[in-house]
Amino acid sequence: MVTIRLHNSKTRKKEVFQPLDPANVRMYVCGPTVYDRAHLGNGRPMVVFDTLYRLLRHVYGADHVTYVRNFTDVDDKINATAAARKAAGDPRSMEALIHERTEETIGWYHADMDALGALRPTHEPRATEYIGPMVAMIEGLIAGGHAYAKEGHVLFRVRSYKDYGALSGRSVDDMIAGARVEVAPFKEDPMDFVLWKPSSEEEPGWASPWGRGRPGWHIECSAMSYELLGASFDIHGGGLDLQFPHHENEIAQSCCAHPKAEFARFWLHNEMLQVEGKKMSKSLGNFFTVRDLLDQGVPGEVIRFVYLSTHYRKPMDWTAEKAREAEGTLRKWRAMVSGVDAGAPVASVIEALCDDLNTAGAIAALHDLSRAGDAAGLKASAGLLGLLDEGMGGWCDKGADLSDLAARLASLRAEAMTTKNFAPVDALKSALTDAGVEVRMSKAGVELLPGPGFDPAKLEALK
Repeated sequence: MVTIRLHNSKTRKKEVFQPLDPANVRMYVCGPTVYDRAHLGNGRPMVVFDTLYRLLRHVYGADHVTYVRNFTDVDDKINATAAARKAAGDPRSMEALIHERTEETIGWYHADMDALGALRPTHEPRATEYIGPMVAMIEGLIAGGHAYAKEGHVLFRVRSYKDYGALSGRSVDDMIAGARVEVAPFKEDPMDFVLWKPSSEEEPGWASPWGRGRPGWHIECSAMSYELLGASFDIHGGGLDLQFPHHENEIAQSCCAHPKAEFARFWLHNEMLQVEGKKMSKSLGNFFTVRDLLDQGVPGEVIRFVYLSTHYRKPMDWTAEKAREAEGTLRKWRAMVSGVDAGAPVASVIEALCDDLNTAGAIAALHDLSRAGDAAGLKASAGLLGLLDEGMGGWCDKGADLSDLAARLASLRAEAMTTKNFAPVDALKSALTDAGVEVRMSKAGVELLPGPGFDPAKLEALK
């Protein structure tokens, strides 16, 4: 069996990955809060950890990997979107509006992640399905002296967990000095965070020993991971922006609730995303959802390729040029593997992925396979990265039958070899290039390949 090495955020070094149970490798990844569409930055961790999921399935067997990615479907942002609809005149109850919003957002998320080639996780728990386990965990924390109830709230006593801050490398006092923390009269300490809070009549709420209310964000992931993966599991993943406070708080409450367990043994965090060299923001006009790009005609496979072209622990810059280059590469590869039975993934691609999920190195190895003409190896190896899947190729096939135009160009060239008038050849070649077609002419004949920016509409005038 190959050796996987992963950079563990907890130890800040690359370590050999050895699962607790090779027959059931377990991974938890923080999923979306379902109040709006996934933006381009949200898509990156989903593709990163989908690729890790694929690698683990390849190494340990598809039936021996359990992947959990949650939906946070109780949150103040969701409440706010429902309240906005009600304020705009929708007569339905808040409960109905919240349900509608979460259902449509989960539907959007599935459609968008499917377009990026992401496999569905083994489990996709919704926070609202696990309120009982959350209440039970909170009761246990109170009994252990790690949490306290006050004014309808329950708060985690941060200083009761001596290792708080180890994941992010900060001390509690440093965090208080350098961070904005919510000051409230019911807090014993500014760093204490909410496990349970009261709900108004219109807000979502559940009965609890502390009154009708709803859970805080952090306790949700701790309860769901415990119920589905156990007190100790192998990998916890998410974006670097979640390392503090979310993941730090998950560790504290989970380790205090189950002091004899490890919680997550490996922590993986992907770096953030920029657009054209700048932080993505609505004020700069460079804010895109995944759906925005799909609707603009950027194929999901192209988006995935661009994500994977940068190592997950490095900041990633989305650019239009990278998308064009990715499209050209994928079109060339798809033409090469068309009709070819996949072989076995080659060692160089597997080795790159096993080296801390080095997807950039794996793509370099795919280029080597392409240059070597190994179509079977290319198809199988690209599949480990979620690329060149036959179910994702519709974007490439659309309007891509260029055989008639290739025959016409070959005929014009043959005629020009006699008449020495190459103007018709140059005119057709120019029109093809303008439509995004790569023209290859050699003694063997004429080959036309859709390239970056291929636009079949521009070919209509040539028919």
